[in-house]
Amino acid sequence: MNDDILAGIRNGSRDAFKQFFDTYENYAIRTAKAITRNDEDAKDAVQEAFIRVYRNISTYNSALSFDAWFYRILVNECYRIITKEKKNTPVDTSTIENNAQLTEHSKENLSDLYSMIQNMADLYRIPILLKYIKGFSEKEIATILELNQNTVKSRLFNGRNLLKTQLELLEMEGSQ
Repeated sequence: MNDDILAGIRNGSRDAFKQFFDTYENYAIRTAKAITRNDEDAKDAVQEAFIRVYRNISTYNSALSFDAWFYRILVNECYRIITKEKKNTPVDTSTIENNAQLTEHSKENLSDLYSMIQNMADLYRIPILLKYIKGFSEKEIATILELNQNTVKSRLFNGRNLLKTQLELLEMEGSQ
């Protein structure tokens, strides 16, 4: 995040906040949708996260990564909504299915993998999404989720093992 934009937000500049919003909106919605598994809940979480950033920008510690701070707020909002709603909705694979560059076989494999990730317990799913979809480091994930870095490493390791086991089972089923 640009220091000028942060300073502008701190000073109440609507233009600076709009720049911030425009920069982060799409990433935030995709992240929230992956966590909440629901379009409307994702939009609600993102809206609340942006409001919280606007209201609490004075609490941001510039010694820390702004992205990690923002995504911690977003993830907390997603958790709040999940806890409140207790919903379980179907997986949306439309973005995978609409990618013309993928062969039918690879679309099916990606769709299976995406479904497996979406059906994992939040304990493993959220760190995996933040690491492999959003590209955060283990240290940043630890900050976002307010966990010890070794806990994040353990959850990533266990999550990868769960996925590996599920993929092996799927492969065995396909070869029969």
